[in-house]
Amino acid sequence: MEENGSYSWVPPKPPKKERKKPDFKRFGKTALVMVLFLVIVMGVMTCFYTVDDKQQAVVTTFGKVTDVTDAGVHFMIPFGIQQVKKVDVNVYQKIELGYSSDGNNYNVNENESAMITGDYNIVNVDFFVEYKISDPVQYLYSSNKPELILRNLIQSQVRNVVGSSTVDAVLTDGKENIQMQVKDLVSQILEEYDIGLTLVDVKIQDAEPPTQEVIEAFKAVETAKQQAETVINDAKAYQNAQLPLAEAQADKKIQNAEFLRQKRINEATQQVAMFEAMYAEYAQNPGITRSRMYYETISEILPGVKLFINTGDGSNVQSLLPLESLVTTEGGAN
Repeated sequence: MEENGSYSWVPPKPPKKERKKPDFKRFGKTALVMVLFLVIVMGVMTCFYTVDDKQQAVVTTFGKVTDVTDAGVHFMIPFGIQQVKKVDVNVYQKIELGYSSDGNNYNVNENESAMITGDYNIVNVDFFVEYKISDPVQYLYSSNKPELILRNLIQSQVRNVVGSSTVDAVLTDGKENIQMQVKDLVSQILEEYDIGLTLVDVKIQDAEPPTQEVIEAFKAVETAKQQAETVINDAKAYQNAQLPLAEAQADKKIQNAEFLRQKRINEATQQVAMFEAMYAEYAQNPGITRSRMYYETISEILPGVKLFINTGDGSNVQSLLPLESLVTTEGGAN
């Protein structure tokens, strides 16, 4: 009861609960198990790697290259002990000099395309270059930016070759030779640099003079060359068509001449045989044969003349006998 005579009720205080002390040992064990579980999961997830069929993987152990693997699934030591860098080695990559293309967009870069030829003319030449990675280790660790080195090297050799060529060669019929020279020079220097890149192909994408008037003039020259090639091809076609006919005619004349030659030889052989036969008869009776040949010759030369044979026996009286009667008599007798 209070001093003023009133009463007040005070509820009793609840008993204090004793707080349980945390079990640090149990918590530590749970945390350790979870950490070990996470470490095992991370280790399992990072101890395998996959290499695509267009790639090769460079494996380093504590920063030192220890292996180069091909396509497939491979094992590695996790937790950063071994690291893998994948490189696209079976992929053809490109460098565009003097222009840049993105889909259907074509942008000209005159700072790269403008060049001076050996005869002091200015031309715009665009190059398309293909290359691939030949050595992934050298590509990753021998230089800082191998693509930039290759690009600068190609630009240097392109200007070197174009600068030693004439403007006609660059714009018309010398493009293939320029491409081969650039490729050979760049390939030789790449072997010396050994940056893990190999040049596959170099092509002149476009080459033209800087002004429209010069472009039209070179187009006219190219048209004239094409027309000249057309005329030459037509002439060769006519030659191929006429040459067999001429050869056939020549062969025919040769065969005819050979026939005439053989005919003349046969006739001469026949005449020789006749002469030899006549000579044999003449050798046996030279007087008779001489007279006969004489009479036959006179008959051939003077066919209409009457001939008489003088039968003089040395006396003053000579008898003339007509040759015709004798010939007729011999003919009748025969």
